[in-house]
Parts: sequence; C-alpha cells; structure tokens
Amino acid sequence: MNDEHWQHQFREYGNSSFSDLLRRDSPHLFPSPAAARPPLEQPAAPELVPHGTTVLALRYRDGVIMAGDRQATAGYQVASRRIEKIFKADDLSGVGIAGAAGPAMEMAKLFQTELEHYEKVEGDNLSLDGKANKLGQMIRMNLQAAMMGLAVVPIFAGFDEKAGVGRLFKYDITGGRYEEKDYDAQGSGSKDARDSLKKLWKRDMGRDDALRVTLEALIDAADEDVGTGGPDLVRGIYPTVKTITRSGFGDVADDEVKRVCEAILADRARTGNGG
Repeated sequence: MNDEHWQHQFREYGNSSFSDLLRRDSPHLFPSPAAARPPLEQPAAPELVPHGTTVLALRYRDGVIMAGDRQATAGYQVASRRIEKIFKADDLSGVGIAGAAGPAMEMAKLFQTELEHYEKVEGDNLSLDGKANKLGQMIRMNLQAAMMGLAVVPIFAGFDEKAGVGRLFKYDITGGRYEEKDYDAQGSGSKDARDSLKKLWKRDMGRDDALRVTLEALIDAADEDVGTGGPDLVRGIYPTVKTITRSGFGDVADDEVKRVCEAILADRARTGNGG
C-alpha cells in the first residue's frame, strides 16, 4: 500500500466523532432501533417497552446535583424497580435518561465512548457546550425511532471549568438543546418534580440543602405520578443521586440518601399532610 492510501486511512479513522465511524463501519451496532430494523418489521408496541420515568438536575453552590428514581414501567406494570438512570459522561459531566429505557441506556453508553474518543483523537476535552451539542446530535439520530414511540429525552449537566459553575441542559425529541439556569426535570413525573423544585430551590444552596430539595422533589413526583417510584423502605431501594463539581463526578452514598429520605418521610408523617 502506498503512502497516499495510509494517509487516507488515517484521516478516516482519525475522525474525532466516534458516532460517525460507527455509523459508517458498523451501522447495525448503532443504538437506533428504527435504523437497524428491516423495512417491513414493525416496532414493538410502545406501551410494552420499558420506560424510565423521572430524572432531575439542579444547580447548587459547588456545582450540580443529578438524581433519578429507580423505577421503569411498561404500560401499567413495573418493569424494573432498580434501574439506573444517571450515568457518568466524563469526569465533569453526567446524563440522566428518561424515555424508552433500552435506547436511552445505549445512547448514554455511546455518549461516554464519543467523549473518550474525541479526547484521544484531539488530545483535549470538549467544552461543556460542545458535549451538550454532541448529545443533541445523537438524540436527532434517534428521531425516526422517537416517532414510533421510542423517544429518548435526557438531561445533561456538568461543571464548566472556564465559568467555574455548574450548568444543565434539556432536550426535545428532535435534538433541540435548551440551557436551564437553575433546575429541570424530565420524564413522566417531571411536572410534579419541577413544581416542587420551584418552591424549594434557593440560590447558592449548600450540598446538604440541595440534597434535601432533590429528594423532596422526587418524593413529590412519586406521590403524584404512578410511573415514578418513591423510596422503597421494605426493599431498601432509594433514588440514585450524583454530584458534579470542580472535583469531578461523584456518588452520594446510599446510606446518606436513605437517611435524608427517612427524615423527609418522618417530617411528612408528623405534619399529616404528605407535603
């Protein structure tokens, strides 16, 4: 093979977009059910596909908190009680999934690989805006499946090193990207979670207050939305909570989440009004 051939190969595989490479070389592995399905094959009925329900993100003094309940539903049934909906994208960002669970989880994994691939090829990290745009492009690629009822509508959040603050973004099914200043929620319980956040969120909250507000919002959503799972004291299942700060993407320990959830429920039991 001559030098020109090798230079061509390098340009092809040195593409900073892993999604482009995957779509060109192995399109059957791309996480878009509609793209991979033979033309005459009908999609599964959307109500039978497990859906992740409520995820949210909010800004606080040190960065961003992301959280999600653990329940997935298929129609009127519980498909899973322990699904994870908050994923690390890279050291300074995360994505929360809502919508068709399978495609959403595959998209989250591909997004992680996309960011890793970009860093290795370019020798530098994407800006937070660049990461948000990449995720929007992936959602746009899933539009055909979304029109068949397999929508993926995530929340993306991260710490912006240049600005020194946490930032968060929401999307529509076409890949449209919208930055939210303080908080947002997605999924079937999102309206109730946002209503709760609207009342409880305060500027420059510390971590402990932000964690309490986050869990209050998820419990409020579970109280009103049949698709959202609340804290399960019997099975020991509690929401997933992550923080993203200058120090990186971190877990909030289950024991701490349990302790705050129990305190919230005890306070509500004392007042007798559930709110």
